[in-house]
Amino acid sequence: MCSMRRLPLLLVSFYLAAEQLPDAPDFKAGGWTPLLNDKSLSGWTGREGKPHTWSVATGPVMTNGSNGRTADLLTTRKFGDVELYLEFMIPKKSNSGVYLQGLYEVQILDSFGVASPGVQDCGAIYERWINGKGVGGSPPKRNAGRAPGEWQSFLIRFRAPRFDAGGKKIENARFLRVVHNGVVVQENVEVDGPTRASMDYPEAPEGPLMIQGDHGPVSLRNIYVRPLKLH
Repeated sequence: MCSMRRLPLLLVSFYLAAEQLPDAPDFKAGGWTPLLNDKSLSGWTGREGKPHTWSVATGPVMTNGSNGRTADLLTTRKFGDVELYLEFMIPKKSNSGVYLQGLYEVQILDSFGVASPGVQDCGAIYERWINGKGVGGSPPKRNAGRAPGEWQSFLIRFRAPRFDAGGKKIENARFLRVVHNGVVVQENVEVDGPTRASMDYPEAPEGPLMIQGDHGPVSLRNIYVRPLKLH
């Protein structure tokens, strides 16, 4: 029998996809909240209110349509300092990303086998886009990517930017840690502004979670968050 982790992407939702990877946290403890259910996309909306072809099925599993070319999807809920866990699956050469506060991207990409990953590979903090050029970004410490068609995971600890009483930013956003498939790929990475293809609004103490939906097929499951109380 074919392993479920290698099934074609759009067939995954018809199987018992509620299983989770062994590096997942204990969601029954510590204040974790699920962001997916298998009945609807309640709590999510298309970017800028645009129509989209995202859907959910038993598992629950969320998939961005038949061709992977649809609007980005955002949570209606906003987050500040937060810990995020999610599992994703992409086919060969596909591309997506998860944006904290809709502004700061951790890249999702088929980077399987890449010897020296860069700022556009899976697990990277994506580069900014300034005057038509890519600027900055943080490549993963090592390539932890699995083969296309296999479930993978991110565990992200994020510290939101800080602002004074007048609304002036006094500290940049920071990825305290990104763990990709159980491997630490980012630690204490400061992000001095929104990364490429982010939402077009100012940095703020809180913002939604955004999943990129227009760069190729992606499926996600076991999306959980818990607020952090950081100094």
